[in-house]
Amino acid sequence: MKLKPPRPAKIARVEIIPLIDVVFFLLATFVLVSLSMTRLQGIKLDLPASRASSTDIEEPETINVAVLSGNQFAWDKQLVTWDQLLAKIARYSRESPDPRILIEGQEEADFGNAVAILDEARLQGISQVSIQTKLRPVELN
Repeated sequence: MKLKPPRPAKIARVEIIPLIDVVFFLLATFVLVSLSMTRLQGIKLDLPASRASSTDIEEPETINVAVLSGNQFAWDKQLVTWDQLLAKIARYSRESPDPRILIEGQEEADFGNAVAILDEARLQGISQVSIQTKLRPVELN
């Protein structure tokens, strides 16, 4: 009689990678649910007053330069010529400690004028120049 050798015993394995994924998912779910359940309430305080404190925080002044149709320009809502505009940009860059210019323009205005104003502001050392893309109505004085 021929005897078969006994089958080798299979070693039980625990796959740890899927277990880590499940544990991480449960942890993330628990954190998100617990954060959404907390009510963030501050404590109401009556702060002491100070004579030296200031509630007025000065925002840096931003000058609006409008490029209008027909090669017209407005410096802070006042019509100016091209030469006056260049002089105002130069004076503003010298006098203001933190000069800022916002260029806005009408759809019919020449885009080259806006680029020329941007270029002139950069040449005068004004680095904070932005272009407004949605035109607010320009009110002229």
